[in-house]
Order: sequence, then C-alpha cells, then structure tokens
Amino acid sequence: MKIIIVGCGQVGTTLAAQLNAEGNDITVIDTSGEKIKAITNKIDVMGVVGNGASHLTQQEAGVKGADLLIAVTDSDELNLLCCVIAKKAGNCHTIARVRDHAYNNEASYLKDELGLAMVINPELATAEEIARVLRFPSALSIETFSKGRVELIKFKLPEDSPIIGKSVKEVIGLYKYDVLFCTAERGDDVYITKGDFVFEAKDVISMIAPPRRAAAFFKKINFSTSSVKDAIIVGGGEITHYLCSICEGDGISLKVIDDNPEVCNRFAEDFPKATVILGDTGEQETLLEEGIHDTDAFVALTGSDEENIILSLFARTQFDGKVVTKINRLDFDEVLQHLELDTVVYPKNITSNIILRYVRSMKTKAGSNMETLYTIIPGRVEACEFRISEGSPVIGKPLSQLRLKSDVLIAAIMRGRSVITPRGNDTIQAGDSVILVSGAMGLTGITDAIEK
Repeated sequence: MKIIIVGCGQVGTTLAAQLNAEGNDITVIDTSGEKIKAITNKIDVMGVVGNGASHLTQQEAGVKGADLLIAVTDSDELNLLCCVIAKKAGNCHTIARVRDHAYNNEASYLKDELGLAMVINPELATAEEIARVLRFPSALSIETFSKGRVELIKFKLPEDSPIIGKSVKEVIGLYKYDVLFCTAERGDDVYITKGDFVFEAKDVISMIAPPRRAAAFFKKINFSTSSVKDAIIVGGGEITHYLCSICEGDGISLKVIDDNPEVCNRFAEDFPKATVILGDTGEQETLLEEGIHDTDAFVALTGSDEENIILSLFARTQFDGKVVTKINRLDFDEVLQHLELDTVVYPKNITSNIILRYVRSMKTKAGSNMETLYTIIPGRVEACEFRISEGSPVIGKPLSQLRLKSDVLIAAIMRGRSVITPRGNDTIQAGDSVILVSGAMGLTGITDAIEK
C-alpha cells in the first residue's frame, strides 16, 4: 500500500517505521527539513518538505496514487484540512488525529461530513486505558476485545502467589476456571505460555478471559479485584480532562494538581466534584500535603516524561496503591522495564495500534477481517481479533488440525453472546470473532497464522 504521513513528530515517526516494516510504501511530509532528513536517514521512506495541507505538496508526495493519508501534526485543524484536501485531490482513505476535547462530541459528525475513514483521539483512548486499570488496580494493563466481552489482562506475579512453581496445565486443572494464559515476560525473555510452561515469581503474565471469569480467577489466587475509591492526578492536560469525566461516572474521588492557575480554574469549573490544587507538581511536599499516603492511586500525567517517572518512583516509596505513569517517548522502553514503574501508558503506541489495525484491515486476506489489534510486547508479541467470514479455509476444522505456527496461540472464540476458551476439538464457524496471540508480527488474516 502507498501511504502518506503528514507530521514527523513521535507518532508520525513511529508509524512510518512500523508501516514501512510491514512492507508499505511510505512518504512523509513535514514543514521541517531537519525532521524529514532525520527520518529518511533512519528509515527507508520518501520525504517531502512542505505544508501537508498544500495541494502542491500533496501532489509532490503522490496523493493521486495513494491508498491512505494519515495526518498527525500537532494541530487538529491542520490534520482535518490535510484530510479534506487529500480526499478531493486523490480520493484516498484519510485518518486525522484530533485531540482537543472540544471536538470529542463532534467526532462522528466530522468523520461523516468530511468523509474521513477515522478520527483518532489518543488522549481519550489513553484516559480509557488508565480508567480500566483503576477499576482493577492489580493489573498492569487491560485491553478489551469484542466491545468489552473479553479482556487481555497483564499482571505481575507476586512472590507469594499460589501458582508459582506450577505449570499452566496444573493451574487450569487446580482452579478449574476457563481462562487462557498467553505470554510471560521474565527479564528480557518472552514466552508464549503453552501447557508445560511453569510460573515463577515476578513473571509478567498476559491472560485472556471474559471480565467476570477473570475476576473469579483472580479472587481464587488471592489477587485483589477492588477498584480504587480515590486518586491523585498530577498534570492538567487533555488526558486528565477525559480521565476526570470517566472517573466521575465511576464514582472515584479525584484530586488534580497543576501549577498553572488558568488550568486549575478550568478544571474547577468543569469538574466541581473534584478537588483542584494549584501547586508545584514537581515538589514532594505538595504530594505529602495532599495525602499521597492515604490515596488508592497516583497518576502522573505532566508534559514531562522525566517528571512523571520521578514522581511515580517517589509515589511507590510512599504507599502501596496503584501508580500510573504516562510516557511519550518510546526509545527508552527497555530501560523503563527495569524501573518497576507499575502501569506505564504510551499515548503514541495507542495511536499507532489503532492506525495499524486499520491499515491491516485494508489489506485483509479473504475469509477474515481484522477487528482489533493490540501490542502486548512491543516488536515481539501482539494480539489480533479477526471476524471470520464465509469461505474461510479454517471453518469447520478442529483447532488441533489447523497446523498453527509455533509462535501463534488461539486465545478466544466469540460466537454470538458466548465466549469460548479454545480446546483442540473446538471448531471455528462463519461469523465468529477469533483472538490470536502471535509472535509473528504483521498478521493480516487468520490464514497468516497457519503453516503453508
């Protein structure tokens, strides 16, 4: 596919690298010649210096032959304009990143009236991800499939967990809950957890199950499943605005701390039930005075990765509750893994996952269509949901006969209102949604998971 990306910030650069690695023909546009030079030196893509909303610039980038234009500049309005011009000039699919909460209620209108394929709001998606882990703080992350009917839950095994030293088969047989373990991270090693895999303390485990089934299993292994009752949020940006809206609905009491008087006034007006504090977000004394010892959760959402990391590490020394850290930069992921920061959210990864899912759905193989895509372990393991249509070669065959690739696991089958934890004798039917966990990156259809 020929794809044009307007905006060479962190999201644009990440997208260019990922989409290029999956065999797409990428052209990037940015007003900064330095950014274009940096990205073209690093990645095998074409670069055009200019205004992405200019018809001439888009023509130079080859918009008439493009399949998709993705606008991810820092300006919502510029992104929308880029898409409108691309739609007129090349009649290609278009995706716009729109972050301002003022546009949130108009996203469907903008999409329909401007003919966009997708409007992405990474701040809202990030807030939704944070809200999920506040509802279940024992998890490091929670991703949803099939409109929330199935969850992919990542959690860390404490040293006193009763499943340590037991294999996957033993755990399933002992506790008799229909859940499916997918992956385990142990130091720098990653495992697809087959039946003979043995759990060790501090393993980071990914598990797929319906929410109620997962909650029952966690109670059985002595994991707390109670949601937080109150939280301190540091930083008053767009993510915080969306998170406050969600938490109000969940009945979570909030304190929001920011050092900008105008931001504090806006939050006080928009969220009268929240306690809004004007204070130095980088000062330990501020957090101590506002009762960090007594809160259930701490969420670091300032505009500085370094400040978020330091505040989160301090919070971990002060209480045993949930700590969530927002990180914008993606290039120090391996270093951060050794800091034991609890839950880390990457808005840039969330955005790229959504766009990658759409791109792959455009390239989908006959018999299946991609519904959902999540990165479990960046660059190593992902989870995909495919809708199976008539004519798919996997229909009617027992799973044990499908000859799946060694690094692929069928994690769940959704059929109507039922969620099936797959076993060897189960079959896939037309209309099913199937979740695959795969170390083979770039799947575009369920047939990619089968040995030729």
